[in-house]
Amino acid sequence: MRRRQTFWLMAIGLATFLDTAVWAADASPPYDWRRAVEAKVLPDISRILDEAIVEYTVLARNQQYADLTQGGIEELDKQWRAERESEEQPLISAVLSNPTSTYLTRVQAQSIGLYSEIFVMDDDGLNVGQSNISSDFWQGDEAKFQQTYDLGAGSVFIDEPEFRDDIGVWVVQVNTTIDKDGSPIGAATFEVNLTELVRRNTATGQGR
Repeated sequence: MRRRQTFWLMAIGLATFLDTAVWAADASPPYDWRRAVEAKVLPDISRILDEAIVEYTVLARNQQYADLTQGGIEELDKQWRAERESEEQPLISAVLSNPTSTYLTRVQAQSIGLYSEIFVMDDDGLNVGQSNISSDFWQGDEAKFQQTYDLGAGSVFIDEPEFRDDIGVWVVQVNTTIDKDGSPIGAATFEVNLTELVRRNTATGQGR
């Protein structure tokens, strides 16, 4: 009897897993997610990035790395990736311990699940501050930087939503320039939990 029960439990578990996998592959992002991002998230991002510490840290980094070559950028990125697998992490520690990273970590925590990742980049696309450890240090070869900083002040790039199987929610990266006096000085990326965003809108009567 016990073997039979174990078999059926395994069969039910497998069926549930397959149903979830099929649902995740076929499902669409939450209804009206883009309007929710534009109405709620973009103003919040603008407020978050308007803190003086963000501008100060980005400008300081831009000055620090003013003479950095492309080869130097790639070496720093390589060092970052290597440090992720090492106990010695001087570059990672320097970034994660700066005031902007501390601020962004607090912002992410206070969002109560709305933001799952936040990072700020300098004018080369190198991470200046972040709420958690990213896989790489340089974002300059990615759309999040090329579709914001490279396009000038006021640029916003909302990427395509993705389903996160590990946590069972839809997310999207919202990217924007960081501007000072009408000129871009850096860029920022916010990974937004769309499932949570739309849930909040629905709960307040602003959803579908």
